[in-house]
Amino acid sequence: MVKKMSKFALIGAAGYIAPRHMAAIKDTKNDLIAAMDPNDSVGIIDSYFPNASFFTEIERFDRHIHKLSKTNDKIDYLSICSPNYLHDSHIRLGLRNYCNVICEKPLIINPKNIIYLKELEEEFGKKVYTVLQLRYHDKILELKDYYKDSNKKINIDLNYITSRGKWYLHSWKGDSSKSGGLAANIGIHFFDMLIWIFGNPLSLNVFEKTDYKISGILDLEFAKVRWSLSIDSRDLPEHCKQSGQRAYRSLMIDGKEFEFSSGFTDLHTVTYKNILAGNGFGLEDAMASLNIVKDIRSSKTNFNY
Repeated sequence: MVKKMSKFALIGAAGYIAPRHMAAIKDTKNDLIAAMDPNDSVGIIDSYFPNASFFTEIERFDRHIHKLSKTNDKIDYLSICSPNYLHDSHIRLGLRNYCNVICEKPLIINPKNIIYLKELEEEFGKKVYTVLQLRYHDKILELKDYYKDSNKKINIDLNYITSRGKWYLHSWKGDSSKSGGLAANIGIHFFDMLIWIFGNPLSLNVFEKTDYKISGILDLEFAKVRWSLSIDSRDLPEHCKQSGQRAYRSLMIDGKEFEFSSGFTDLHTVTYKNILAGNGFGLEDAMASLNIVKDIRSSKTNFNY
């Protein structure tokens, strides 16, 4: 039996992450029918789907996919790579047009809104999937398997530095009301991974919080995680500075370095394959890490769960 080709639409075609979604759609032998971005610097589309319709206004894009929903060319999946603060409204747009939705991290900024998205899933008979690609990384799957029967509390140190220029704080990413804060931008996939492997959060302490750096301790059922996230190049280790390296990631588990710097190339394609097979991660899967980053950007510093 020949597999039916799924039809996709995409919101946020000009950003950094969009090409990974385009590649995943192409690699899974499906078709991108329409794309939308207020920025028209989207020549990358030509490398994947040159025949896709393109819109710079969300209203016209909405109208287009709504019209298609009444035909045999209706959109099956809406992929969302827009700025974080727009995810919620764009997910709703997709569900109201009878599309399943695939949304980048963080799924939404306010975790409480998940209850309303669930209601829309039920109303329109469609599903929202979130991109949690680290859960498909071979090394992380091995790590989860290694600790699956362990009741021992382990110590973890997470240090992630990804240098950003002065532009960062002037973009929507530098506005916590739009991005969800630094933890949502660069840390949520790590928090999700650690919660997925080492159990539910018990408490959170935030020690340092500036525009450029945040740090603290996250206590999980089976791990105590000391974490630090930074976009300040001055925090890079000396060997990175000397070599011109702009990013540094270290995950120490009980004093031993856990190496997973490679193996990221095809994880969006793996994500799409699982979603298309009905095995993707949904709203509930995103909840724990969304709550953590919400609490990190709060004015409080101590939380118990």
